[in-house]
Amino acid sequence: MRDLKREVLAHVERKAALRRQAARLVAFRLATGCDLEEALDGPAEELRRMIVRLERLVERERLRGWARHWSYDLNRHIALCEALGELKSSAGNP
Repeated sequence: MRDLKREVLAHVERKAALRRQAARLVAFRLATGCDLEEALDGPAEELRRMIVRLERLVERERLRGWARHWSYDLNRHIALCEALGELKSSAGNP
């Protein structure tokens, strides 16, 4: 019975991770117009440009939230932050 519970919990965690990855991909695509996986596999200079661009987008989203602007979306903000973290870890930046 414990094995079944572990399998169910592992399955739920995998599905949640896939959902988060999909949100990151969509948010990145909508915000930048390019694919996150292509950006990760691209040249280092392109990766650095994307990191700078995404940092600017995250900052703009943060300011929108701080100002309680109607277009602020917490889910988009989280997905952009996660995509930025993924890009930075891929580039070797903490």
